[in-house]
Amino acid sequence: MPKVVVLLKQTFDTEEKIIVTPLGVDEREAKFVINPYDEYALEEAIQLKEKLGCEVIAVTCGSERSQEALRTALAVGADEAIRLDNEGLSDDSYEIAEALAAVIAPLSADLLLAGLFAVDSGSGSVALQVAERLELPHASAAVKLTLGTASELGLAHPVQAAQYALIERDAEGDTETVAIPLPALITAQQGLNEPRYPSLPGIMKAKRKPLRTVTLSELGIGNGAARTQRTSLSPPPPRALGKRIAGTPEEQAAGLAELLRTEAKVL
Repeated sequence: MPKVVVLLKQTFDTEEKIIVTPLGVDEREAKFVINPYDEYALEEAIQLKEKLGCEVIAVTCGSERSQEALRTALAVGADEAIRLDNEGLSDDSYEIAEALAAVIAPLSADLLLAGLFAVDSGSGSVALQVAERLELPHASAAVKLTLGTASELGLAHPVQAAQYALIERDAEGDTETVAIPLPALITAQQGLNEPRYPSLPGIMKAKRKPLRTVTLSELGIGNGAARTQRTSLSPPPPRALGKRIAGTPEEQAAGLAELLRTEAKVL
């Protein structure tokens, strides 16, 4: 049975009001959900399970609160969930990727799926660093994914592999098609699918599915030196009031050009 591992992150809901303080987002007022791009990855894994009978394992790195995201993943169809306890880890992507790779390596997955990036930090590097540590080929921003043999996918000059992933990926407004051998890691772009909502039977079944926690000490990983450090966090500045330019069309155009040159400094 093919095994699919989905990397998830619990993030704050960007559709709700977010209060930013000098120390970061005020978590007491925030609502937390599965990172939207990770939802596409999870849905793709569940669809593969329905087509191919895959085993789906959801993995996250976070505090005890992040188990809510894993329970949601189990409710929509994942078979098992693993939480890497982030105690002792900084927000540095290098450290997180190192620990996640140690968790995922023993699973011997045929396919790793993750979201293109996390909406809370805007970063999309952790999944790709995990792939590099596991020495897996990877493709990002997938909008369509097909698995199969070289002949099934019509590959003319394949490398030696039993299965391949044919990926249509978003490439700056255009689409690029690539094929990579499995096992591999693929990140999901918006448009790959339409994520489903947990059903009531699924929520009830999720309570009986395995969810285990792994600590850094169990992995034999110590606290390494962070490669990056966030020095400050602040909300964007308030938007300035707009200006109305009066006069004839010619006068308005001249006034706009003057403002662009003197205030916006783009001319």
